[in-house]
Amino acid sequence: MGARPSIDIATLYTFAWRHAPKIPEPVLRAAFTVVADLTWLRRTSGVRRLEANYARVRPDLDTRELRRLSRSGMRSYMRYFREAFTLQGATPEQITARVRVEGAENVVPNLRAGGAASLALAHLGNWDLAGAYATPHLAPVLTVAERLRPEALFTEFVEFRRSIGIEALPLGDADVFRRLVRGAAAGGILVPLLADRDLTAKGIEVDLCGHRARVAAGPAMLALTANVPLVPVGVTYERLAGARRRAAGTPWGVVLRFYPQVPVPDVTTPAGRPDRRAQAARMTQGWVDAVSRSIVESTQDWHMLQRVFVDDLDAERYASTREEAGKP
Repeated sequence: MGARPSIDIATLYTFAWRHAPKIPEPVLRAAFTVVADLTWLRRTSGVRRLEANYARVRPDLDTRELRRLSRSGMRSYMRYFREAFTLQGATPEQITARVRVEGAENVVPNLRAGGAASLALAHLGNWDLAGAYATPHLAPVLTVAERLRPEALFTEFVEFRRSIGIEALPLGDADVFRRLVRGAAAGGILVPLLADRDLTAKGIEVDLCGHRARVAAGPAMLALTANVPLVPVGVTYERLAGARRRAAGTPWGVVLRFYPQVPVPDVTTPAGRPDRRAQAARMTQGWVDAVSRSIVESTQDWHMLQRVFVDDLDAERYASTREEAGKP
């Protein structure tokens, strides 16, 4: 037998971005729902991990309820991809109609005064849609993007985000944090960072819905280094109706919720200097506590198909990671 032909993922994504906007929205919506349901029925490793994560944040659910929730979660996840493939074809008016903002008072006054904000996000809802809305309505968006393989796929994602007004720097580049700090310190921008999963050896262990989890230190460290506010953000889906649905051109929109700024704790070293490490740890727990509300209230919109809770991590590898980061 011959070798199974490999699928060029980058080409597949490029094809979707080029052609999905030409397909009638109801047809595309139905197709992605079918993909979600088939994936859910197959109980792939991603679906099983999604259910395991949901079980930790929603211990009130029995097995049947959890299974139903994971189906809703896969539909929400596929909705994100469907919208990503068609977002470039949306008009500014449609994007505006698709987003409803709550808690604007927690970020807008600072932006109007020329400041910036470090935004801590989870993999909730459609963060790209939120970014496309933020650039013209709030402030330009500067963020980072996980470096995907193959490189062509990563390039496609960066170009996609640039096309909707989001500047994305490659995560892992030597100077990426300095560039984020320079941008935030200059003011007039939002720096949203997806941080509910740590992709480095510098993560912080927190309590997430009653379980220890490892999340990224980036949002808190950026806020401290650039001297800008740390604002937790939840992005969740909501059904649209009436005039807003007609204006949006789709039955789904998102709620962009800005939680109150996380205060900087007064923690010092024995020498009397600010203890950045301790401050970052407390601030990280602060934004996790806030965003956890969105995760519990709209669990189906938490697209976390990877391991995030400490009890689910490989014990030896996690111990090695902590040792590398200089933690006991």
